[in-house]
Amino acid sequence: MSSLGIPLALAATTLYSTGLILEKRALGSMPDLDLRRPWLVVIRLLSEPAWLTGFALMLTGLACQTVALTIEPVSVVQPVLSAGVAIVLVLSWLVLHERLGGRELWCVGVVAASIVVLALSATGSGSATGHHANAGWLAVVMVPSIAVGLLVAVSPLRGGGRKHRAPVTGVAFGLGIGLLYGVATLATKALSGVLVRHHAVLTGILLSPYLYLFGCCTVAAMLLYQVALQRCRASIVIPVNSITGSTYFMITGTWLFHEHLPSSPVKLTLRLTAIAVTGVVLVVLSRQAPSAAAGLPATPVADQRSARVPH
Repeated sequence: MSSLGIPLALAATTLYSTGLILEKRALGSMPDLDLRRPWLVVIRLLSEPAWLTGFALMLTGLACQTVALTIEPVSVVQPVLSAGVAIVLVLSWLVLHERLGGRELWCVGVVAASIVVLALSATGSGSATGHHANAGWLAVVMVPSIAVGLLVAVSPLRGGGRKHRAPVTGVAFGLGIGLLYGVATLATKALSGVLVRHHAVLTGILLSPYLYLFGCCTVAAMLLYQVALQRCRASIVIPVNSITGSTYFMITGTWLFHEHLPSSPVKLTLRLTAIAVTGVVLVVLSRQAPSAAAGLPATPVADQRSARVPH
């Protein structure tokens, strides 16, 4: 087990989360995005330098994530990536001026503590990193996940975008987009195997169906994410999305790529504790969403967006 895995994963989630916050801030000054004209959405996004800066940071984070997945097991990398929840909550407060509730502040501390626990579970010799999964089983898992993710993510768009539904919309967006990004991360894990097994890396990647599956899921999730960020609080939709994708990937990735948990009882307990924290934080944030949005004042960006949403 490489000593670079956890630092790389932490760098990945930091860059990715910072990029999302910069995108959210840029979206506040842009016209409403309409996914019925996706080409227009893409043109608007690509013509906004501030949004492009955030997008570049996200891509850099994804590159670090791919490298981390080649040298560490899923059960190590993904809980570290979940640290982005804490980073997003802090940046939402500092940059977007979204006020955090008591439960959200507790989530920051708990996630930070889970990273320490995970690091302790990864010391010394550990489980092998899997680089191969059965293509048939991957399809059985991925295809239904994509369908469910799309249905859940677009469900808020059918609700008319009413202001009083914004808290629920944020959670629905996060759950659906999280599934799509979870599938994209599975494809990234499969691509990491290409880096290990093929001497002609570029040819192997270009011929792999996982590259195009990753691209389609990422583009669909990204477009839906921009609408979600524009309509909802970043401190709700981003953590729910992140932890949904993380939990999904940890469960399916560890199984599909035949990775094993540590044999040491102490390290196994530490690892499972870190994984369990991600699920607990998701439940807390999901239950917090309605009361938080109802009880906390809107941010300046939220006020600006809600003024343009039809009632």
